[in-house]
Amino acid sequence: MTTESKAEKDNECPAQALLKLLSGKWKPEIFLLAVEGPLRFNTLLRDLKGSNKQSIAVALRELEDFELLDKKIIKLKPLHIEYTLSEKGKSLIPVFKQLELFLEK
Repeated sequence: MTTESKAEKDNECPAQALLKLLSGKWKPEIFLLAVEGPLRFNTLLRDLKGSNKQSIAVALRELEDFELLDKKIIKLKPLHIEYTLSEKGKSLIPVFKQLELFLEK
């Protein structure tokens, strides 16, 4: 890491990385749906009008990489994958509720 990039990182607002992550295409919608229960890829494609396989796959991967979603492979016939909120993801629910309250004022 260069001195300049380390200095930039030190000056970055702590919430900035999270806001960048959640501002990506489809991520807020996916997070909101995950609050309601487990998600499946094809259900997301159907529910998120205008989405496509690539954009949903990228959003899911980034949310999983940031440890907001857990990926579980269900080895029943047919094989499928479910995404659920991780503990880290669940800890963000009160933050989103506060944002909703703020916007209602």
